[in-house]
Amino acid sequence: MELNLWHIFSAVCASVADREAIVAAHRRFSYAQLADRSSRLAQVLSAHGLGVHTPRAELSGWEIGQDTVALCLLNSPEYLECSLGGYAARTAPFNVNYRYVPEELAYVLNDAGASAVVYHARFAPAIAATLPQLRRTPLLLQVADESGNALLSGALDYETSLTDAPALVPRTDQSPDDIYLLYTGGTTGMPKGTLWRQSDIWHALLSRERYALDDGADVIAAAAPGHNHRLAPCAPLMHGAGHCASLGALLSGGTVVFNDIVDRVDPTDFWRTVERERVTRTVFIGEAVARPLLAEVQSGRYDTSALDTIVNAGAPMTPETKQRLTAAIPQLSIADTAGSSETGRSLQQNSTTEDGVRHGGLFTPLPGAGVLDADRTRVLEPGHQGVGWFAKSGRLPLGYLGDRTKTEQTFFEAEGVRWVVPGDRAQLTSDGLVRLLGRDSATINSGGEKIFSEEVEAALMTHQDVADAIVIGRPSEQWGQEVVALVELAPGSAVSDHDLLVAAGERIARYKLPKAVIRVPSMGRTTSGKPDYPWAARQVTAHGEGRPIPAE
Repeated sequence: MELNLWHIFSAVCASVADREAIVAAHRRFSYAQLADRSSRLAQVLSAHGLGVHTPRAELSGWEIGQDTVALCLLNSPEYLECSLGGYAARTAPFNVNYRYVPEELAYVLNDAGASAVVYHARFAPAIAATLPQLRRTPLLLQVADESGNALLSGALDYETSLTDAPALVPRTDQSPDDIYLLYTGGTTGMPKGTLWRQSDIWHALLSRERYALDDGADVIAAAAPGHNHRLAPCAPLMHGAGHCASLGALLSGGTVVFNDIVDRVDPTDFWRTVERERVTRTVFIGEAVARPLLAEVQSGRYDTSALDTIVNAGAPMTPETKQRLTAAIPQLSIADTAGSSETGRSLQQNSTTEDGVRHGGLFTPLPGAGVLDADRTRVLEPGHQGVGWFAKSGRLPLGYLGDRTKTEQTFFEAEGVRWVVPGDRAQLTSDGLVRLLGRDSATINSGGEKIFSEEVEAALMTHQDVADAIVIGRPSEQWGQEVVALVELAPGSAVSDHDLLVAAGERIARYKLPKAVIRVPSMGRTTSGKPDYPWAARQVTAHGEGRPIPAE
């Protein structure tokens, strides 16, 4: 079943036109209203000549034949309108980290060849500073917000443009080959754009299992009326987990609920939203997001009786935190999923209180997932000793935008099957479960032993006084590299380094324990909650030179 995302949305909308599609503060949009606004945005893009200029069949995996539309937006209805409207116009909308400074913005916009930029007015100064560095002049659409920033010269007001646009979409030739463009966060390198066929991203990540049927597109419209989950993404839409969860909800007849506070995770605001809107499902990104939300919900002040599922994606969550969440919300199911921009949904761990503790770090591979040997030439069988590479086959991205070399290194054939290896080291247990060890780029080689940062971070965070932790390696004359931990303690904690290491030593071997613990007032993480390893390296260097560590 080959499908286009706009066609799927149109089919769902035809079945549930009056259902709430998006709830955001004081704004509520039905599916019919969302379709109308998205169609108008498509008209604006098409009227400025944006769309397809080279057929997919004439392109290599790292090339794109569509105009790209940068979304520099906070979580908002406009983000989803621009996604859907971009697909309707046969452009390729893509995510931009709104915390980037002009130099970083310029890199991403040039890398994507952005034909248009849609941005909240609060980001207008950064966009203005970026424009002189761009190789092409993009169409600018400015979304008004409480910042009050004036419209940039040459920019169009978003709301006025939609009001003035006709309501009908001029084209119906959208294709399953149209591109879904998703930029990686660049945690350990420069951001890269992954090019997915829309039909492939639908099957690999966006479709919920009950809708992934093979008897025609009409099953989506038929299924939607009987299901109305309400999703509150506790993740920015500029992160793949937040966007894919929200888009997937709309493509299956659900309602996307945004918090009132969207520029950060505010625990009080989040749980008030869950209670007020009867949210059934949410998305977390790891321990850094989960811990403050857990602390707030344990107060017992909120009605969370409608919430039945937390999907954790993008970063690990400790078994202890899962246990405490399910104790605070008894009906809750926590699904740990592992995937990436390159693989889509690939591993899953359904956790109850007991199960989460017993199987922390182990995942059930979904169809197409596996482990390749160290040379990436052979698929390993369950019980194989040693460390290999986590890999995924099946529906995969075409490649990295504009990067033939990286595409050919990451996507390749093994045993006659096309695989992607995003860079995670892994082991395969005797019963076929996958143990993820962490990114190879975040691996510490100490005395010939490979130590994975995520494993040490998880061990440190089992101590109740540790609010957050990031582990990296630093040069060592004796060991080549040695493990160093940056730790943010809970307010008022006086726990000693010795006690922290003793607690961690109950989970990991002695040689993996940090040789030094550096305390920081606040932890450096990306907007999505992932560890900011370059930031951590700067702090370790500053500490070694005796310089104070500024809070960031």
